[in-house]
Amino acid sequence: MSTRRDPRGMRVLVTGASGTFGRAVSARLDALGARVVGLDLAPRPDDPALVLACDITDDDAVPVAVDAAIGRLGGLDLLINNAGIGGPAPAELPPGAEVRRQLDLNLLGTWRVTAACVDALVASRGRVVMVSSRMAVMQLPLAAAYGASKRALVAYADALRLEIGTHVGVTCVYPSAVRSPIHDSTAAAGLSLEGMSRYEPLEGVVRTVVNASLSARPRRDLPTTRRGAVEFFLARHLPALTDRIVARTLARRVRSGAFEGADLAAGVVARHRPAG
Repeated sequence: MSTRRDPRGMRVLVTGASGTFGRAVSARLDALGARVVGLDLAPRPDDPALVLACDITDDDAVPVAVDAAIGRLGGLDLLINNAGIGGPAPAELPPGAEVRRQLDLNLLGTWRVTAACVDALVASRGRVVMVSSRMAVMQLPLAAAYGASKRALVAYADALRLEIGTHVGVTCVYPSAVRSPIHDSTAAAGLSLEGMSRYEPLEGVVRTVVNASLSARPRRDLPTTRRGAVEFFLARHLPALTDRIVARTLARRVRSGAFEGADLAAGVVARHRPAG
């Protein structure tokens, strides 16, 4: 019995298809013989696959774009929910436009697209791959909206699996940090988490997403590196330990002056100053 599904002719929809992850995954699946259509807010002329313009935060636009994509493909075997954004969002501050933006795109955008694809996926006995984040299980400071959206994304995937898992496989993939423009707004706000997280190569994320897509049986959860697998295990089973590790790393970053002058981190910096 084969351990992989044949990608040749597989009908694939990728969200966030013009971004760093989306372009790389689309190119890999296209090279393997899959038929790929993407959705993105801003398609690029050099995208490796056909990408339809779609704002996945728009309730009305999503069903129209998904119908157009499925029409071009003639059905749907695989949905890769890759679209996502990050940004500065300390948990101690009230939620504003930035928090709502991340939750609407990362969680509700995925929900909208998936709901529009369910009938086609059930018909083909297809698969959904959710690109989540290591922060879904191991939160980092000063980025509460991103972590909350990705943890909620996993909860959504769990509910989806219970509802349609008789016909559709649902897998969550958990990358750590990869160098890409998703970090630019956080760095611009003076809240760069350099030193809080070890970067991993893009290739490992692409390989894991493709493996999740083509494995003979759908996997429930897939970290993208060996280190990520250890972090995933510790965060799931020893969360107090991982909290202490992250808290100590944050304290070292604050003492190094990493967040000096960053208004959004003023509370964190003040609380780490010696008393007196």
